[in-house]
Amino acid sequence: MKLRIKELREERGYFQRNIADYLGCTQQTYSRYETGEVEPTVLVLAALAKFYNVSVDYLMGLTDKPDMYN
Repeated sequence: MKLRIKELREERGYFQRNIADYLGCTQQTYSRYETGEVEPTVLVLAALAKFYNVSVDYLMGLTDKPDMYN
């Protein structure tokens, strides 16, 4: 599964370390989420959606609308 998390992170000027700290994981683990080497849990996806203020569907590429209410 190819998530949009790298694009969101870069667009908003964050480093992998920033997001890893927010999630409470290592930078290496977060990097593996970005490359698709490791799939994040539902809880991690929910935390990322909250952090970026987008829907989980958007993170997963199931929709091109970042906000599920618009």
